[in-house]
Amino acid sequence: MRISKAVITAAGRNQRTLPLQRLVDRDGTPRTVLRIIVEEALSAGIDEVCVVICPGDETAYREAAGDLAARLDFIEQPDPLGYGHAIACARPFTAGDPFLHLVGDHLWVSRVARSCAQQLVDLAESESCAVSAVQPSRESQLPYYGVVGGRLVRGHRDIYLVERVIEKPTPTEAEQHLMVPGLRVGHYLCFFGMHVLTPLVMEILEKRVRDNQGRGNIQLSDALNELSGSERYLALANPGARYDVGGAYGLLNAQLALALDGADRDEVLAMMVELLASRAGRGR
Repeated sequence: MRISKAVITAAGRNQRTLPLQRLVDRDGTPRTVLRIIVEEALSAGIDEVCVVICPGDETAYREAAGDLAARLDFIEQPDPLGYGHAIACARPFTAGDPFLHLVGDHLWVSRVARSCAQQLVDLAESESCAVSAVQPSRESQLPYYGVVGGRLVRGHRDIYLVERVIEKPTPTEAEQHLMVPGLRVGHYLCFFGMHVLTPLVMEILEKRVRDNQGRGNIQLSDALNELSGSERYLALANPGARYDVGGAYGLLNAQLALALDGADRDEVLAMMVELLASRAGRGR
């Protein structure tokens, strides 16, 4: 299985401006969140990138992408019918091919030489199946993410066979259906904001769009739960760290993560120590 396409969803009505925000990247260069995400996709060997946006946002997004705009296709999500619906809007672009999917309100920092996206794509291509990146997270994070349940693949420490997916489960649901042997008590495998999806996912989403008839939100997690009963579906844990730029202090947290992983790390650390010392002195 060769992964050459990527879909970035950025049509959430309350988050549509997040990819347009500007941060200082690891090399010290100011870049928009959108451009950093596009570069994450390209690092995995992706040739074509589609961005799903709100109607009327294309000009702003082209400007935010800079000189990479020529490599992007844009598809509008005409109605706010949910995350799964946004992905389904990209079906003409994916055209029956597997694809990398990235959310538009996260940034990722890998702990190894290969980017998070490259690790995910490499596994999907070698195993010829859908793969979601996940991160073991405390129970307090359950209201914010889709969560998978399953079991560790024999011979691996970080690859799981997915058997169940629930969107934002309650603690009771998670304890009953999503506990994974080997994880610390009170921890669950929460989505990382990054997936490789097979054509069957698009078929499932398309059917849900037809059946929904505009009545409510269509969730990707529901489609992935159905996928887990139809074909082999894996989860890759800990490909790096995720940073949700839409959360409280999200942009600040993402900026610090990029800075501390970059060329100006020592300078940033010195500034942080100076700031903390100043605050401590003022508190006396």
